[in-house]
Amino acid sequence: MRKKITLIAIPLLLCAPLATAQEKSVVNNCRVMEGTLCADMNLNGVDFSGKNLSNSQFSGANMEGARLARTNFTGANLTRTDLRRADLRETQMLNTDLRAANLTKATLASAIMENANMQNVIGEGADFRKAVIKGADFSGAELRSAMLQDAQAQRTNFRSADLSGASLQGANLEGADFTNANLRGADLRNARLDEATFSRASMSGCKGCPAEQGKLGR
Repeated sequence: MRKKITLIAIPLLLCAPLATAQEKSVVNNCRVMEGTLCADMNLNGVDFSGKNLSNSQFSGANMEGARLARTNFTGANLTRTDLRRADLRETQMLNTDLRAANLTKATLASAIMENANMQNVIGEGADFRKAVIKGADFSGAELRSAMLQDAQAQRTNFRSADLSGASLQGANLEGADFTNANLRGADLRNARLDEATFSRASMSGCKGCPAEQGKLGR
């Protein structure tokens, strides 16, 4: 009888860690994994730090105040996602779709966001310091008072974006397009502006902006 009890108990013990691991992989009904489908979910304040969520669907989700540092969102859909005050430091967002997402006061310092679609993003007071946003599309974005110091923004599209009061000190803006952008009160001192375009941009009170509109040569 004792032998039978021992044989039954061992498998039960082996199964316990597996069940716990499965429980931890689901947060607020969102399965934490690559390619997950968590659109329109309430994920307020969740902690997905360091997780691989590439190619996932989070469109319309509430992720306000979420902890997402070093998370991999490469190729993910974050359109209309509420990311206010979220911690997105050092995240991977290559080719990520963030159209109309709310990034108000979010922290994206040192994030890798090459070729990300940021059209019509709301990012007032957002922190993009030292972020890599080469080739990203910020057209129509609201970036009032945003911090983009030392950002890598070569060939970035800022057409019709509101950058009033934003700081782009020391940023690499080579080939960036500021056509019709609002740069009133912005700070571009020590930024690299070779081949950048400022056609019809509003630059009243801008520090470091070119004296004339148009495309700057090398």
